[in-house]
Amino acid sequence: MRVGQNPAKSIDQVPRPADVTVALVTYIPYLGGYYAESLDVLKVCLESLWENTDLPYDLLVFDNASCPEVRTFLSDAQQRGKIQFLVSSDRNIGKGGAWNLIFGGAPGRIIAYADSDIYFYPGWLSAQLQALEAIPEVGMVTGMPLWSPLEFSTSTIQWAESNPEARLEHGKLLPWEDYWRHLRSLGYDEESARGYYASHEYTCLHYRGQKYFVGAGHFQFVARRDVLQSALPIPSERPMGQVRALDIALDQNGYLRLSTPKWWVQHLGNTLQGFDGQPAGQPVAQKDRSRRAGRSGFWSWKPVHRLLTWMNDRTFKILYRS
Repeated sequence: MRVGQNPAKSIDQVPRPADVTVALVTYIPYLGGYYAESLDVLKVCLESLWENTDLPYDLLVFDNASCPEVRTFLSDAQQRGKIQFLVSSDRNIGKGGAWNLIFGGAPGRIIAYADSDIYFYPGWLSAQLQALEAIPEVGMVTGMPLWSPLEFSTSTIQWAESNPEARLEHGKLLPWEDYWRHLRSLGYDEESARGYYASHEYTCLHYRGQKYFVGAGHFQFVARRDVLQSALPIPSERPMGQVRALDIALDQNGYLRLSTPKWWVQHLGNTLQGFDGQPAGQPVAQKDRSRRAGRSGFWSWKPVHRLLTWMNDRTFKILYRS
């Protein structure tokens, strides 16, 4: 039986959500090994977001079953008003599963997505929104110069070739410094990165005085919510992988995938090593090598590396599987 009337009935309006929802996915299952510095990286990510976002937004964080220390940090941040929407899963439903929830339920018309190891430079949001709105057919924009396989950007190429105001440029258009700046954050050694760089050709779209790299990344992008919803559901059978489904769906639906020629965001990885927080557009000082560069001799022998990788995977499953 109800006693009295719910006081909420006398409230005639509720706050409207911001036009932009910035959404992050976190997954830090423990603070050791690969994840030893991940909470520090998450803190740097969020501090740069809070400090350098230049337009109104709501922040949505989807925690994909992180450890208690991470959950406590996120809960404290929400209580301080720094996070508007905090969703905590009791199991890792994969990046695809998190995307399905975020893309389907985010309140903003625009979704600015990022993994939890991204650094945001001042003005990143307005710069990416400008690129997104410059061409109505754009589906997603990543805020840094990026190489991406053209097979996932066929609609971008077709649009450019059929538009008299557009021009495509092919060649070595991405400086080595930009290429290495990103690949070193992914754990590649410089020798391997130079080999990949030599084998890649880059494509840029020129349109109405602006330049964009053809292709986008999964780690960070800005897109309209209805465009992302057209790609749902994203497969989520594994914790990672399957993210190409988003690329394929947007491409098949006729949307353009682009990246900005200037650095508005940067991937950090699982450590802050080598990151100096320089302003957007400035090359990173090459004073540190990648995490793999220090391996030599016995530990770099492939059979040993495979064995250690297998042991690490088995240990993780024994300790943390549900």
